[in-house]
Amino acid sequence: MTRAVLQGRIDLDRATFDAMVEHARSDLPYEVCGLLAGEGGALRRHYGIANAQRSMTYYAMDSRALLSAMHDMEDQGWELLAIYHSHTHTEAFPSPTDVELAFYPEAVYLIVSMQQPEAPTIRGFDIVDGFVSERVVYLDGEEAPAGHR
Repeated sequence: MTRAVLQGRIDLDRATFDAMVEHARSDLPYEVCGLLAGEGGALRRHYGIANAQRSMTYYAMDSRALLSAMHDMEDQGWELLAIYHSHTHTEAFPSPTDVELAFYPEAVYLIVSMQQPEAPTIRGFDIVDGFVSERVVYLDGEEAPAGHR
């Protein structure tokens, strides 16, 4: 089993958090996914990407939308800051599949849990070479609702 260690933090603004939660709610009971881009660690854009798998337990970003987002980031001179997806029925913690498919070690992996739809939670992780390190997620300067730790 992979364990998480608290390391670092990631800051989100309320509008981005709300957009990710709304995206997660928009396709329940299926997982959703997307990207966050920016420069110098400052968030500039949220890209909601369709889940090509339309699955309750797995996500795969639509290749055309993903390519379009990556080209836009490149054109703007932005970097990939985070990759996010939702968990519809489980806590916000990387599954073994999430860890196996974490191909961008420079990105933070954010998971929005809709396990309790009326009280969604979000947690952030660095996933490098199969090791998971948790980052504390801050929302407008205060610790975001994280659920289980």
